[in-house]
Amino acid sequence: MDVVISSGHGLKIRGAAGPTGDPFLGLDEVDEARRVVDQVADYLVSAGIGCVTFHDNTSTTQDQNLHTIVNFHNKQSRDLDVSVHFNAYETTTRPMGCECLYVSQLDLAAEVSDAIAQAGAFIDRGPKKRTDLYFLNNTEEPAILIETCFVDSQADADLYRENFDMICRAIASAIVGEPIDELIPKPLPPDQNVQTFRGRVSWFGGPDDMGVSPSEGLAFIYNYSDAPHLFLPEQPTGTTGLARRLNPGIFYVACRWDYDVVPKAGLADPSYQALVKAGDRAFLAWPADWGPHEQETGRAADVSPALLYALGIQTDDEVEVIYPAPEVAWT
Repeated sequence: MDVVISSGHGLKIRGAAGPTGDPFLGLDEVDEARRVVDQVADYLVSAGIGCVTFHDNTSTTQDQNLHTIVNFHNKQSRDLDVSVHFNAYETTTRPMGCECLYVSQLDLAAEVSDAIAQAGAFIDRGPKKRTDLYFLNNTEEPAILIETCFVDSQADADLYRENFDMICRAIASAIVGEPIDELIPKPLPPDQNVQTFRGRVSWFGGPDDMGVSPSEGLAFIYNYSDAPHLFLPEQPTGTTGLARRLNPGIFYVACRWDYDVVPKAGLADPSYQALVKAGDRAFLAWPADWGPHEQETGRAADVSPALLYALGIQTDDEVEVIYPAPEVAWT
């Protein structure tokens, strides 16, 4: 399964916003939609679901914003399109609730709305069929539009802040159809040897990586069927190797693994992941290859484009990689 999930509106085309003065603390739709998108995506990719995120930072008009978002979705290979919004009506202290909008995806919209309501203790306004929304009408794959809660309801804002992580887990679980925590690989037993790498980082893999040849393979994964969670569903045009087929929207990592500590078969086991840290951010990622060549690059790790972005860093910034991920990463 591959998902594209985007935040509604944009950096320069702001959505709804609740009052911000004390004691009523409302929510900003654009800011919070981006938080939800990124957190849901983290859970999806940790569970092996291909996921690409998008936030519009360039549009200056509403029409441009709508076209920019939909065009991005339609350029991706995916099975589901998701747009995250927040509702607004009038300033109130009363709870208002969540809902999920659809054109064709009634069952999924109902499941998502119910999941958010249970996780956030919101009123469940349920699925709502809407045939007048550009996103739902123009994305070419099945699509839903989430209205997480009301930005101008003090009760909703308080519940959202209190239950943010549970809400994001619930959305991810509803999308895949089962509890997301059950899909996330468990760490190796604590008595296993640990490998740690620290140093500069770059990105690798996927159709846009011109640093590898179209036929280049990977060090310990030899066929698509060995690790389908790492790859795009179709081989990129003009390529035959797995390096270019890696899905740049998921989290993977390459280090100079010691095969005497963890053999190739162990590194290829999707049950276990590495913890990749930079500053105050840390994410789980699957080992995908051996490298980089330190003498040539001076780097300690290569990561997927999505992971580099999620860590908020650039090429040649510093990272730490711990494999297997310590148990603290799963609590």
